[in-house]
Amino acid sequence: MIPSLLPTYNRAPLSFVSGEGSWLTEADGRRFLDLGAGIAVNALGHANPALVGALTEQAGKLWHLSNLYQIPQQQALAEKLVEETFADTVFFTNSGTEACELAVKMARKYWYEKGQPERVEIITFEGSFHGRSAAGIAAAGSEKMTKGFGPILGGFTHLPWGDHDALRAAVSENTAAILIEPVQGEGGIRPLPDQCLKGLRDICDETGALLILDEVQCGVGRTGKLFAHEWSGIEPDIMMVAKGIGGGFPLGAVLAREEAASGMVAGTHGSTYGGNPLACAVGLKVMEIVSDPGFLAEVNARAGGLRQKLEGLVAAHPDVFEGVRGAGLMLGLKCKVAPIDVVKAGYEAGVLSVPAADNVVRLLPALNITESDISEAVARLDKAASAVSEGLKA
Repeated sequence: MIPSLLPTYNRAPLSFVSGEGSWLTEADGRRFLDLGAGIAVNALGHANPALVGALTEQAGKLWHLSNLYQIPQQQALAEKLVEETFADTVFFTNSGTEACELAVKMARKYWYEKGQPERVEIITFEGSFHGRSAAGIAAAGSEKMTKGFGPILGGFTHLPWGDHDALRAAVSENTAAILIEPVQGEGGIRPLPDQCLKGLRDICDETGALLILDEVQCGVGRTGKLFAHEWSGIEPDIMMVAKGIGGGFPLGAVLAREEAASGMVAGTHGSTYGGNPLACAVGLKVMEIVSDPGFLAEVNARAGGLRQKLEGLVAAHPDVFEGVRGAGLMLGLKCKVAPIDVVKAGYEAGVLSVPAADNVVRLLPALNITESDISEAVARLDKAASAVSEGLKA
């Protein structure tokens, strides 16, 4: 008999009942250090007082309005995002995969309105993850994502990650856009080198193709800049955002230049819940905190300390780990064992992490994790790695 919850997740045998900062409490009273943050969602930790205050204040006034009407909280958040980024305009969604759907529509509609309806091809890359909607799985293109869900949405060209020659050869008069994550998350915490991102910008400038960045996981302060592409000094035409922007409340967005968004006029897209007052009140508070230069400086300081400790962890367990990769507080432990073995050993040691492709364990802590919690987290990871080592000897 099928369970009442559709069995699409392999859930860990853990039931958390409360959280505070970087800590979660299980129903049986055990406390866990959370280095997953809901897969980079709880950017400011659990039960953050500022976010709780923003949410409860708004909840006492108004929860939902249709986008048939003006929504002041939505307008305020849009203006903050435009002020802090390359963008001229913003559309709010409920998730990253919804942001992907709009980004694809926006790029293709742009060329349709330019009188070049044949320009529909979007170039994407191996190892990418853009959500589980029709456009999202088509963009990723892997068998794991697409098997059994045909016919798959067409118009995507999938290239090897980091193959510059293949990219040059693939760009044609039918290329509408290039879509890429500045740091792959699900693909194994693989940062795209700055020179490669600059190269993509150059190709787009040469050919007119739009550059779409998926910063759903690596954005909103995760790498130590407000958005990861800022490290390279370039700007996209369209950007997908979600996860951390809501601090735990469902919220996503598509940010765009005026020109790139020019085809999206009244009636071309919509959302029932996207940009509702509750989500935008929380998102505005997140942006006020995370966009502060002093906060981002602290993220970089914490990231440097965590990475140094993780390098020591790798050196202490050469039979378990190969190295550390990533940027800011978006880090990965490259493993010599199955990543899930490290994750499960972490459950016993009271620390949470997230498996990824390419034999990597993801570490995505709250951006405001304390130094003492970092030290305790690495100590618990050390305990987990020791348990894995003992298992290898058995």
